[in-house]
Parts: sequence; structure tokens; C-alpha cells
Amino acid sequence: MKRLLLVTILFVLISLPAEGVFAQIAPSPISNVGDDYFGLPLCLPGMPVDGSCLLYGPAQVIAEMKAAGFTYPPRELPAATPPSEMGQMPVFVAKINLPDDQPAPIYASFEDAVAGTNPSRYINRGRLRFVSYIYQQPDANGKTYVMLKSGEWIRATPAAHTNFQGLEFFENPKSDFGWIIDPTGSYTAPSFGARTTGKAYLRATKIQVFETVKAEGFFWYKISPEEWVNSQKARVVTLRPTPPEGVQSNRWIELDLFQQTIMAYEDGQLLFATIMASGLDPFFTQPGVFTIYQKKPLETMQGSFEADKSDFYYLEDVPWTMYYDQARAIHTAYWHTYFGYPQSHGCINLSPGDAKWLFEWAEEGDYVWVHDPSGQTPTDPNYYGPGAP
Repeated sequence: MKRLLLVTILFVLISLPAEGVFAQIAPSPISNVGDDYFGLPLCLPGMPVDGSCLLYGPAQVIAEMKAAGFTYPPRELPAATPPSEMGQMPVFVAKINLPDDQPAPIYASFEDAVAGTNPSRYINRGRLRFVSYIYQQPDANGKTYVMLKSGEWIRATPAAHTNFQGLEFFENPKSDFGWIIDPTGSYTAPSFGARTTGKAYLRATKIQVFETVKAEGFFWYKISPEEWVNSQKARVVTLRPTPPEGVQSNRWIELDLFQQTIMAYEDGQLLFATIMASGLDPFFTQPGVFTIYQKKPLETMQGSFEADKSDFYYLEDVPWTMYYDQARAIHTAYWHTYFGYPQSHGCINLSPGDAKWLFEWAEEGDYVWVHDPSGQTPTDPNYYGPGAP
């Protein structure tokens, strides 16, 4: 019975017209390419697309990556982190351990400091008070006191500082680049509603940027073929190797207030780039073109803005300070690590290693170009006072 059924089916198929059998089969996509097509080999990754091979598989993926601006193999930035020794502080610093509303007594001896008697002088009350010291010693109760350069003593806790450093470049990069400034994941498209990639990035991770779009109120940066991060979490450097208007030299420092980045250029070459902390609203860093008028290896900074002096600050021996706009300067900030966000009263705060690199490279008279591509920073000179750290 089975044999009879099989013979019957074969007879029916043979009897059908050819066009009936193949009517539902789509025409071949290569039906009109000629017989030579069938003899072509597959392209190898990286081969030129000239018709001599078939662009399928890995070669097709790589060609699509190249068209989108990605290199194969992936190209690293032509840059390196400067030696870690650049980040070593030239002084020891300590934070005063007293409530902000109390003046800080200074004593002639360790014994007087521990007993809290016979203070020789005071540092005013304030929320930000640091001293530099040459020796530290705890008392029997574990409280730490430090000896100042004057030989006097004060209760204070030795402060740690960030070891973050930017990038020193050997040639101009081919793409934008930057840093993650807050831990984040990434997305498969420039949208908070897009699927996440499952990848996680820590603060200070370097990234290359191959495309930038604006969506949902933020800039989105494409950091790999199907991976995006947003401007909440990243700061990006765009190469600007041509001297801007007002810079009449082949050497200048650029401050991008929107991206919170600082760059050094010479002869059209990007030499150094990193993240910074500029003036926080309402103490903006003033846009404009300036020149460095004084460099100081160590500088003590103090002052206040409020009438009741409740915001008094005292910052002893701030390393690698370069004044360029009244009291506004580029300098180390050992009292915070929030680089990539506005933090100051108008100055440009940098990590110790970054401040030292720029201090050693820059010369008095070098130009400083300060700008905000977003247009959000006031540009009226009448808005600005002298500035502060």
C-alpha cells in the first residue's frame, strides 16, 4: 500500500507544469550577475571593496564599521597617561576638624593643643579650611594633630587627594574622546528607553566617541558600533587645533565650560587634555580670551563672599597656580575630587597631576581661551567680580 501511494505522488508531480512547481520560489538575487559571480571568493576582512570578491560575513561587518567611522582593528587613542609621579603633592595637607561655625585655634606646643589651652592665634570659622603641615601626631585618645611650618600645632586630619590624570597626546586623535564621570551602563541606541547592553563603566574610564546626537534633552555619544552613553555621565573633547579668534600665538589653553574639559595646544597639535571643575552658578568662570600673568608653585588662598563670612575658606599652599583673569586661576584642588562638574568660585580646579603638567608646560604670557559652546554661561563682563578658588 505504501509503495502504491509513493508511485501515485511521483506521477502527479511529474504531470504538473514546470511553472506550477516553482511559482512560489523567489527569483535568485544573483540571477543577473553572470556566471563569473559563482567563481568569486569571499572578501577577507580589510580587503578593498572593488568587485573582485564577495562582501559577506566578517568582511561585510568590518566594511559597515568603517563606513560608520570605526576602525579595524580598533585604533587606540594616540595618547598616554603621564607618569604617576606627576601627581605627587609637594606638601602635606590636612583638613581642620572643627564645626564650620567655630574658629580653629592654633597652639605653640603639642601639649597646649591637646589640652586646648593658651591658643596663640585662630583661623576664622568657615566650611572649607585646610592647612599644610610637616609632621602629624595623635594624642592618647586617637585625635590627630599636625605641626605647621611655623612649628605651631592644630587639630586636623591628613587629607587624601585623587590620583586621576588626563592624557598626553603624541598626535591629534582621529575621533572625539573623553571620560566617564559617573558610573554608568550603556544603551544600544541613543534613548533611555533603548535596551541596555549589560556593560558597566566606572568613573574616569576613557572613551572614544564616533557619533554624537541629541535626544531626550541630552547629548548621546556612540562609543562602539551598538553602544551609547549620555552627557549626564560623560565629558567629551572635540578637537579644535586652529587658534580661536583673539589668540595671537601658536600656544594656547582651551577651557570648555560646557564639557568641563581643558586642553593644551601648540602648533595645531593637541598636547594634553583632561577634565576640570569650573565656577558653579552664580560664580561662573568668565568666558573670553586671557593670558597667564603669574605662575606660583604654592599659593595660600582665603576669603569669603557672604556678608556674614559664613562661606569663609582657607586653603594653605595650593600647588601649581596660574593666574589668568584677575583672581581666577588654574590650580590644583586637593579639597575635592569632583572633576567634570562645576565646583569653584570661578577658578579652574584640577587634580594634582593635571595641574602640574599644565604648570610645567605653560609660560607666563600664554593664551587661555574660555568658552561655553552651550551658550549658558553669562558673557557680560559686568556680571563678573574678581573670582576665587
